[in-house]
Amino acid sequence: QVQLVESGGGLVQPGGSLRLSCTASGSILSINAMGWYRQAPGKQRELVAVVTGGGSTNYGDSVKGRFSIARDNAKNTVTLQMNSLKPEDTAVYSCNAYVITIGWSRPVNYWGQGTQVTVSS
Repeated sequence: QVQLVESGGGLVQPGGSLRLSCTASGSILSINAMGWYRQAPGKQRELVAVVTGGGSTNYGDSVKGRFSIARDNAKNTVTLQMNSLKPEDTAVYSCNAYVITIGWSRPVNYWGQGTQVTVSS
């Protein structure tokens, strides 16, 4: 079993910054891609940013140039630095990881519980 625990959400004013962290724990052999998705009320879940095990990154169009994702493979942690936040960034942000657990050969997709980010004055 694998758990993804997120931290760092909250309320911030437009133009401000927040940093989200997600740590995976459990019977982990290796982790492929790790990333963040978000879902605003009444909208579909969308990709925010993802980083592969090799360090390649991909960002949603709406956050390019403002958000930055980083990964610490030794700590099974992924962080999302969010700068120049806008009200439209308000959403529940969820951590996602494709994990190969001990005794298995295929990765399984896991989700964190989600953390609220609210951008408002």
